[in-house]
Amino acid sequence: MSSIITGEAVVLELRPASFAARALGLLLDMALSTILLVAILMGVSAAGEDLDESAMRALVVASVVFCLVIVPVAVETLSRGLSLGKLAAGLRVVREDGGAIRFRHALIRGLTGFLEIYLTFGGLAIAVALFNDRSRRLGDLMAGTYAIRSRGPVEESPPVLVPPRLRSWAAAADIGRVPDATARRASQFIRQAGRMAPLSRAGMAGSIATELAAHVAPQPPAGTSPDDYLAAVMAERRSRELARLSQARRRSAEMGERLHRLPFGS
Repeated sequence: MSSIITGEAVVLELRPASFAARALGLLLDMALSTILLVAILMGVSAAGEDLDESAMRALVVASVVFCLVIVPVAVETLSRGLSLGKLAAGLRVVREDGGAIRFRHALIRGLTGFLEIYLTFGGLAIAVALFNDRSRRLGDLMAGTYAIRSRGPVEESPPVLVPPRLRSWAAAADIGRVPDATARRASQFIRQAGRMAPLSRAGMAGSIATELAAHVAPQPPAGTSPDDYLAAVMAERRSRELARLSQARRRSAEMGERLHRLPFGS
């Protein structure tokens, strides 16, 4: 699992594709490109009986470039990093910052792929992919891209509830404007707390609880653990936000009904 921090301080957890998955997707794409090339060459051969040798050679070269470079580049550009082989293997090509690739990235990958995949029968791509942590081939290194797993088991986040002993305190607590960065760290900690080492979990919980305490009053009852404090504050904050949004939605619906009454609705 690789983590990427965006400009908004959001942590994206992406799963780089394994070497085996990338090889499977590549083999499928190569097979499809080869089938397309053979079909086109058969059509050119049948329709070009009256052409001279130079014209036939030019058509063959154009067919090879079309099937092995132009089509893969166009497919990856239009699908934002997908192809039939990658779709079957559950993969997608993304930029190093986690964003969708564009024409420039697809073009570099396509031109380099013709060299490292077809001209060297995949030897160069395999040699490069085996010696980096994300199984990136030469085209990925030059384009600044890598493949991620777009399918996988979905981890369900545990429900965040106010601990029973803190319900009365949380209901009466004054929860101010919690900074977005602090709220994100608290939410991420709650989701991942069960997988953390006890010492790291205790230290991070105490640090985030200290940040939250500056925006919550009064202090929790004596003996409240940082984990329970975080759960209580975040769950109560979520409940209040949900209630506020529900009330705003009701007001908007009522306003809409009044605006559509007579005489406007006649």
